[in-house]
Amino acid sequence: MSLSPIASPVFLKKKKKQFPDLQRALDNQVKMILENPLLGDPKKGALQGVRVLKFKYKKQLFLLSYEPDFKKKVLYLYTCRS
Repeated sequence: MSLSPIASPVFLKKKKKQFPDLQRALDNQVKMILENPLLGDPKKGALQGVRVLKFKYKKQLFLLSYEPDFKKKVLYLYTCRS
């Protein structure tokens, strides 16, 4: 089953402000998530359903939050922060 990514305006704005190398690294992380949507750590409580994938880029830790919706076959990309 393949999911279609939908990026929030916050995600797109943050990605646009990054260096091209980091933008490519983000794209690679999104591809990994599309291959395995349950890759990130699930959140609890009010954020139930949201998952966070941690990855390093040039020794800096980044957090990529997303939510897979298997019924609609959509992957919502919320934000990426360091």
